[in-house]
Amino acid sequence: MNINRRTSVHSLFALTAAALLPMGVLAAAEAPDALIKRLSTDVLVTIKADPVLKAGDLGKINALVDQVVLPHVNFRRMTSAAVGPKWRQATPAQQERLQNEFKHLLMRTYSGALAQVTDQSVVVKPLRMAAGDTDVLVRTEVRGKGEPVPLDFRLEKKPEGWKVYNFNVMGVWLVETYRTQFAEELNKSGIDGLINTLASRSAMPAKAASAQ
Repeated sequence: MNINRRTSVHSLFALTAAALLPMGVLAAAEAPDALIKRLSTDVLVTIKADPVLKAGDLGKINALVDQVVLPHVNFRRMTSAAVGPKWRQATPAQQERLQNEFKHLLMRTYSGALAQVTDQSVVVKPLRMAAGDTDVLVRTEVRGKGEPVPLDFRLEKKPEGWKVYNFNVMGVWLVETYRTQFAEELNKSGIDGLINTLASRSAMPAKAASAQ
């Protein structure tokens, strides 16, 4: 993967992490593809209009995530899937730490990539969904300079609306990527070892964390 391609992957994960701007009742009534289209459009406009966010300011990114992203993400499911079977062996306190440290790691890893957002647009592809489906794949394509980049979302239907629980950029699923990394640490140092590793990586400068 060349440098420009790798930058596109980081930018799109960052874009996804910051994109899920909620509108409460509207989100609960929206179809999953319409939700993704609206959120993707909103985040592009938001990043371009906010120099601080575009510069990758961690404080502002974390505030954005806490206030407007998490309502549209099943982050507990995302974290438990990344940790794998050992998630069930963790205490509630450990699960909370894992969830928080994973979120912090993602924000630090991809914060610098927000500065790469320039002229991108998102095209949502036709949704394949049967009546009554509660788990769907929304396929999109991010267009800008260079080749279009596929960006797919896995969503589940909850009483309050559709929630994202995984992303795929250029064939790479976020959760599965981290599951492989986490398994090595879990086998070596256990749950507390993984928590400590995530905390130490979250404390690194953004570029260093993204290289891990």
